[in-house]
Amino acid sequence: MKYLSVRETAKKWELSERSVRNDCALGKIDGAFLTGKTWNIPEDAQKPERINKKSTAPATLLEVLTAEKNAKLSGGIYHKVQIELTYNSNHIEGSRLTHDQTRYIFETNTIGLDGSTVRVDDIVETANHFKCIDLVIENAKKPITEAFIKELHHTLKNGTTDARRSWFAVGDYKKLPNTVGGLYTASPEEVGEKMKELLLEYHANKGKSFDDLLDFHYRFERIHPFQDGNGRIGRLLLFKECLKYGIVPFIIDEELKLFYYRGLKEWENERGYLRDTCLSAQDKFKVWLDFFRIEY
Repeated sequence: MKYLSVRETAKKWELSERSVRNDCALGKIDGAFLTGKTWNIPEDAQKPERINKKSTAPATLLEVLTAEKNAKLSGGIYHKVQIELTYNSNHIEGSRLTHDQTRYIFETNTIGLDGSTVRVDDIVETANHFKCIDLVIENAKKPITEAFIKELHHTLKNGTTDARRSWFAVGDYKKLPNTVGGLYTASPEEVGEKMKELLLEYHANKGKSFDDLLDFHYRFERIHPFQDGNGRIGRLLLFKECLKYGIVPFIIDEELKLFYYRGLKEWENERGYLRDTCLSAQDKFKVWLDFFRIEY
């Protein structure tokens, strides 16, 4: 495929170069990507529709995240989400990296150890989780599919010790039975059918409530489709669906971890435990949105 520069595209569409750059950064031009600081625009890309009347509607969180990701902006909500979601989700699963080390990896692609010992897998999975968040943002408006779920898992576990084990299926459903929180999960033979059933029922309801998302998360974790990484994949999917349906996202931190586990365990009997925990996490996220002046 042939790609055009911003200048060539601006001339072709009779727009200013600034308008074309802004459209690229906001994700309005399909297939446009950065090489260094230069935008590459597909020759057959469609000119974004222009709205003559100025819109007073505020930018959504997804729009802001997309723009900041494409512009590689530092210090904004995208930067904050990458570090906080990656650190907390990995930390829940036993990562020994500190918050500062996580931030340093994101900001500099290096790590300072200060004489401490860390697992290589913690570093690899941290870098991989950053890529997973980008995938979530890029695919936020699309429906969840088995292929996308497996892509997230492959991205998260690629290059880890697990990836070198013959019995560990990176980017595919588990081969061996496993448990979670002392509870039995779906057998390897059942996973494929149960995942199809879960997605079919979830997509049957077009409008999604907060409880719908939590129920999907609970059912996903009870299936436990992968050998490892299920919690992180499940929370990434939750974040994605919040972006899609305009629900304020939430990040489970150390303070809420045990309440989160309890909520998952008791979901079928008492939904209030998990709901209240996630609403508390949501309140924390709203503080960030207020700071960055993003409407919700």
